[in-house]
Amino acid sequence: MANKKISELTALGTAPATGDVLPITDVSGTPTTKKVTVANLLAATNSSAAITGGSVAGITDLAVADGGTGSSTASGARTNLGLGTAAVAATGTSDGNVLAVASSAVDLGGNALHGFTASVNAQTGTTYTLVAADKGKVITLNNGSAITVTVAPSLGAGFTCTCIQIGAGQVTFAAGSGVTVSNRQSHTKIAGNKGVATLAAYVADTFVLGGDTAS
Repeated sequence: MANKKISELTALGTAPATGDVLPITDVSGTPTTKKVTVANLLAATNSSAAITGGSVAGITDLAVADGGTGSSTASGARTNLGLGTAAVAATGTSDGNVLAVASSAVDLGGNALHGFTASVNAQTGTTYTLVAADKGKVITLNNGSAITVTVAPSLGAGFTCTCIQIGAGQVTFAAGSGVTVSNRQSHTKIAGNKGVATLAAYVADTFVLGGDTAS
């Protein structure tokens, strides 16, 4: 084949195959013309390509299922990922803010807490031992015979729950190992059917029993 300028060569009509060969000049040492395949070139590009400016056009947004966001805009990405408006909200205690946990506590900034409903733990046996998951719950105790509620150790400072006696079986509170349960009148029981008593730990394993109590 006669020598031709590159500009005079016939254009490739289809996409190059990975085995097609391109001439390349190796400038290390004495410049030498060598060959490189399309596969070699793509491999080198994939391992070191970097976009440092400008823009890339004609690219289809990568779907969420493939690890993308399915969108070229921030708002569209949030919608596709199901993030909602909280993703761009500031943390704080003002209207529209997202509450943040600090030192294992949530600061409401003096704002009211509305719509709070305590979970109910309904017990029908004659014995029950409090567990950490009972924190903040209403515990109903319903049996025709006497009921003993044991205040277990390691429930933590700040633990509180409300106990309601439902039925004839009187509820007695017993302190677990290493636990102290105090009452201003030295009461240890709920006074009777439909009586309500609250347990609160002001330090670890030290509880105060208050409410409709009896000895």
